[in-house]
Amino acid sequence: MRLAVASGKGGTGKTTVAVNLARVWNGPVQLLDCDVESPNAGLFLKGETLATEIAGMPVPAVDEALCTGCGICSAFCEYNSIACAGGTAMVFPEMCRGCGGCAMLCPVKAITEREHRIGVIETLGAGDITLIRGRLDVGAAMAPPLIRQVKLRASSELPCIIDCPPGTSCPVITAMKGSDMVLLVTEPTPFGLNDLELAVETVKELGMPFGVVLNRSGSGDRRVHEFCSSRGISLLMEIPDDRRYAEAYSRGELLADSFPGLRDLFAGLRAELEKHFDS
Repeated sequence: MRLAVASGKGGTGKTTVAVNLARVWNGPVQLLDCDVESPNAGLFLKGETLATEIAGMPVPAVDEALCTGCGICSAFCEYNSIACAGGTAMVFPEMCRGCGGCAMLCPVKAITEREHRIGVIETLGAGDITLIRGRLDVGAAMAPPLIRQVKLRASSELPCIIDCPPGTSCPVITAMKGSDMVLLVTEPTPFGLNDLELAVETVKELGMPFGVVLNRSGSGDRRVHEFCSSRGISLLMEIPDDRRYAEAYSRGELLADSFPGLRDLFAGLRAELEKHFDS
């Protein structure tokens, strides 16, 4: 079972839902922090580091002694990551998608591939939770290659909760792809509703089942309720707006541990999700 937790915008409480849902899960569970540009699930899980590894992706390396500057490689590359100037090919590794097409097409075999570092992947243990998180290097331009590598570390033998990046762009699609269901976390504000609508259209385009979790319920208006009702979207849980919750969050505390009422809420959400996966 793979559950993606996503949101149309940042700051809605996506990570809050992901980590607390993992905490109340029955038995061992994996939590993948795929928000690799700003991973923060580890701030709430006090565990030990089990493994750290460098993550990279293949990029072209040009042998200038062999290169004839024919331009076949640059004409093939749709991302302009390799260009011919001054009689030889030049590589821009930050723009490369690692497809390997330039090396395959080079008529004189002047292009090979080398590993280009993009970040690190860390595995942490916190009780029944195994946290696998990616951390993109400063200056690295693309998150999807690292997100894919984080997902590859997950075992198919255990339930998996994926903390996705915010928004509806390529990193989010990469993180959600292959999930059995998506939880869309939103807030009762005009911005929250606008970005929820975008996120709903995204998951519908992908053909993925989904439901909504409303955070800070009671702090705004009821337009999210009306939107979900009018579209037949399941509103699976509402987290009340409470200053105590914000203060606990700022201290790095898990809400499910600090507030029995919220633990019951998250346990109820888990039960609803189990019904979906059992059906």
